[in-house]
Amino acid sequence: MKVKQLSLFLENKPGALSRPVKLLAKAKLNILTLSIADTQQFGILRFVVRDWEKAKRLLEKDSFVVKVSDMVAIEVTDEPGGLANILVTLEKARVNLEYMYGFTLRKEGKGVLAFRFDDPDGAIAALQKKGVNPVSSVDLFKRLES
Repeated sequence: MKVKQLSLFLENKPGALSRPVKLLAKAKLNILTLSIADTQQFGILRFVVRDWEKAKRLLEKDSFVVKVSDMVAIEVTDEPGGLANILVTLEKARVNLEYMYGFTLRKEGKGVLAFRFDDPDGAIAALQKKGVNPVSSVDLFKRLES
């Protein structure tokens, strides 16, 4: 039920983002979703690819420091209150949401968001108790590639 995310620290300067993206493209590794956060000095590129282990090896070979994190992909009803309902469930379970971002995927009136929690297993348990099942990585990759 968890999806692996890779994170890279990049200098905040022209061309810094293109270097890892070109490496992944050359290796035929498609970025399924990404997020970039920045400060004046550096940025953090967070992304999901199907073969995260291959991507990690490739990037480390090219001198990048790569951090692997567990994300939870959740279908969220694409209507007012869809995200609010998920957040209320997590608040009641006392699970902290560290950050989130969306996939460019919408199917049957639902979107998919990637969440980073301080306790991913606790978040999954709380959501399942409320009838919300996270999307497995296999299902997620099938949807993104269809």
